[in-house]
Amino acid sequence: MNTTLGALSPSQRAAQVLLVGVDATRPTADSPSLVALGVGGVFLHGRVAGSSTLQAALSTVQRSARRQGTLPLLVAADEEGGAVQTVTGGTVPAFPAALVQGSWSTTTLRRTTTTWATPLRALGVNLDLAPVADTVPASLGTANPPIGRYQREYGTTPTVVGRGVAVVIPAMKTARLGATVKHFPGLGRVHANTDTSTTAVDDTATVTDPYLQPFVAGMHAGATAVMVSSARYPRLDPNNLAMWSSAVVTDLLRGRLGWHGLVLSDDLGSAVAAQGKPVGSRAVAFLGAGGDLVLTVVPSQAATMRNAIAAQAAGRASWRSRLDDAVRHVLAAKIALGLVSC
Repeated sequence: MNTTLGALSPSQRAAQVLLVGVDATRPTADSPSLVALGVGGVFLHGRVAGSSTLQAALSTVQRSARRQGTLPLLVAADEEGGAVQTVTGGTVPAFPAALVQGSWSTTTLRRTTTTWATPLRALGVNLDLAPVADTVPASLGTANPPIGRYQREYGTTPTVVGRGVAVVIPAMKTARLGATVKHFPGLGRVHANTDTSTTAVDDTATVTDPYLQPFVAGMHAGATAVMVSSARYPRLDPNNLAMWSSAVVTDLLRGRLGWHGLVLSDDLGSAVAAQGKPVGSRAVAFLGAGGDLVLTVVPSQAATMRNAIAAQAAGRASWRSRLDDAVRHVLAAKIALGLVSC
């Protein structure tokens, strides 16, 4: 890994920590410029049929990376079930929302997950931004805008959610599909959606919150990444949103809970919750808090973010070390997914 890292220039290292959205129906449209920039991966944004057309397009994107001498790309999608399925139809069967999945037997949940994860990986998607590890209490239910409204949770208690997460992740790994537990430290108790609002707050969460347990279950089950939410958690950090909080990312997730893998942001491109900082500062603040991979669904922001990260690293030795650490986590994920040889 250190040999691969050492071969990357400072600007290439800054680009490797970016996961950038591309149109799911036309992933080759923006990919040439992103590949030239050297981004770490692309995120399929929107909805698309799981057909040979998508497979061919993603193969083209990866071939373009090879020709440019860029490391193989993470190709991410939101594949949860129900209303949240980036790729469905064709070779990838539709499947119900997580709340339904959580009621199934372990055998059925494992089998069904393998049924959709295997063809998804065959199409060229290697990282799923799922499963959801948020717990929505029964008293809130569909009044929880980001999760409960769409039944994205596996159940109404941490025990049930943790059980679902612990079954789904190994099944995804069997299909060679990376899993991302989200949205740490939990969106199940908020009353607003971070995509559309700045008022998503969970004023209950603490470092001993039982709602953290499904995330721990996901880590132990073999998740590739943990996604940090863009909500506010005053009892964890009264001053910063979670994705910009070292108290949440470094102290709680990495320190207290012992996560040593990839840490991914939620969308920092178009989400309303992220608009409080300039584009470049959003990426720098996430890495500064201890994160590794910055997600933006806006392709035109990639160069700005890359340049801001590179400039920060050029000015401070401690920041160069932080960037190298983040790149190592990206490389470790790519090695685990069979994209890069160790």
